[in-house]
Amino acid sequence: MASEITTSEYIKHHLTNAKMCTADGGIAFNKACADAGFWTWHVDTLAWSIGLGILFLWYFRSVAKKATTGVPTKTQAFVELVVDFVNDNVVSTFHGRSALIAPLSLTIFVWVLLMNLMDLVPVDVLPSIAGLIGQYGFGMDPHDVYMKAVPTTDLNLTFALAIGVFFLIIFYSIKMKGVGGFMKELTMQPFGHWAFIPVNFILETVTLLARPLSLALRLFGNLYASELIFILIATLGLWQLPLHFPWAVFHILVLPLQAFIFMMLTIVYLSLASEDH
Repeated sequence: MASEITTSEYIKHHLTNAKMCTADGGIAFNKACADAGFWTWHVDTLAWSIGLGILFLWYFRSVAKKATTGVPTKTQAFVELVVDFVNDNVVSTFHGRSALIAPLSLTIFVWVLLMNLMDLVPVDVLPSIAGLIGQYGFGMDPHDVYMKAVPTTDLNLTFALAIGVFFLIIFYSIKMKGVGGFMKELTMQPFGHWAFIPVNFILETVTLLARPLSLALRLFGNLYASELIFILIATLGLWQLPLHFPWAVFHILVLPLQAFIFMMLTIVYLSLASEDH
């Protein structure tokens, strides 16, 4: 593909999501969705994120059903290691009492990690397969078929995850403090005088909104930059061989770290929301 189009077109193609929308009373795809506005679905992001979520649920459930109290199998030992790792971080970080936080943290960590690990798939493999399917299965120009396989390089997905965490922050704040206590927290901190209510409200609102914003942008920024570098390496021809491997090895450390940071910040934010000041 890279030999048939310019480098800039190649990069743009790999950074473009497969889109679906409604236009002229029917369903349209990709370029026909340019002016569709808000109601445009990134079908590759949806497919990969839902598929990886189902994979996580199926794998952990199947291991749990086969778990024994005796000598564990390698898969059981691996799952127990992951669960214990997440549980230790929840116990040491979350200071409230909730049966939701541990399974939520496990889901966030494993799900985000699986989505991040898609970044290790060579950048041309999945788009090329999608192009062949589009060309021979539906008679499409392969250059008009898009496949962005790393869901966390889509700002829509990272914001969706962050908004979910934001709603949980609001829920736990109101649950632990009540509506009145939550409003008091927004209006009477950090300056405990009625004259500073407008200033307090602005400061606390900015702080509250910055939490989901930082979650979304941090994950998106790191993964988007990572994917872009992989794509740039792929444009170097034979020079990509000595560069791709060390960059991939480096990302074996970076990708789990980003999932861990997202999980830990979620735990911290929910712990702060659960504290009754």
